[in-house]
Amino acid sequence: MNLNLEDITFIIVTYKSESFIHECINTLPKVSKKIIIENSGNIGLQKELKRKYDNIEVILSNNVGMGAGNNIGLKSCKTNFAYVLNPDIKLKKDTLKNLINSLAKIKDFSLASPINDNPKIPNYKSFTVNQNDSNILSVESIDGFSMLFNLKNFKEKDFFDENFFLYLENDDLCLRIRKKNEYIYVVTDSLINHKGGINTNEKLEYLRNWHWMWSKFYFNKKHYGFLNAISKISL
Repeated sequence: MNLNLEDITFIIVTYKSESFIHECINTLPKVSKKIIIENSGNIGLQKELKRKYDNIEVILSNNVGMGAGNNIGLKSCKTNFAYVLNPDIKLKKDTLKNLINSLAKIKDFSLASPINDNPKIPNYKSFTVNQNDSNILSVESIDGFSMLFNLKNFKEKDFFDENFFLYLENDDLCLRIRKKNEYIYVVTDSLINHKGGINTNEKLEYLRNWHWMWSKFYFNKKHYGFLNAISKISL
């Protein structure tokens, strides 16, 4: 599998992310295109990012959610690979080099990712080790804050289900990929730093809890039926 930095577009959905988006962008390769979907409609941030960085497009959007925001970027992508990142991610100096070197040893993948540098918070579930490279794990799913898309495997542009607003859109995508017998990998010597755990006020916490319950119901209804979904949210 041939990858190079010029053939990867980085896609980042921002929402009131002014305090940390620059740290993220500064760790990305200058030769790669970046598409920022600014979900809080901050024209000032749009102008600042376009002024400060080369090779960047900033799309203003309403708060349509993470999945729908990422879809805007994915559908605008002109390269063969798209790397979806949260704005609170930072890459290390050898993150992309190690990721590309390992993925070059496999024939195909639909999704791939480095791993979180905090081993107590893994960004993948259930794995088997690749026989050609012990750094490559074939996994059941990866978290949505870091996803490298091989876009040739998404000809129908069936990316994130936009019925999810904030949670479980990545689990849904990974499950759909596995149902097609396609591959999802993580590379263990390729590391990222995920800040995460940003404090929220009481109103935002209420909204997050509401979206979590809705997403849990919708995910289980979609894949396992209505009665299963009711039982899951009743636990």
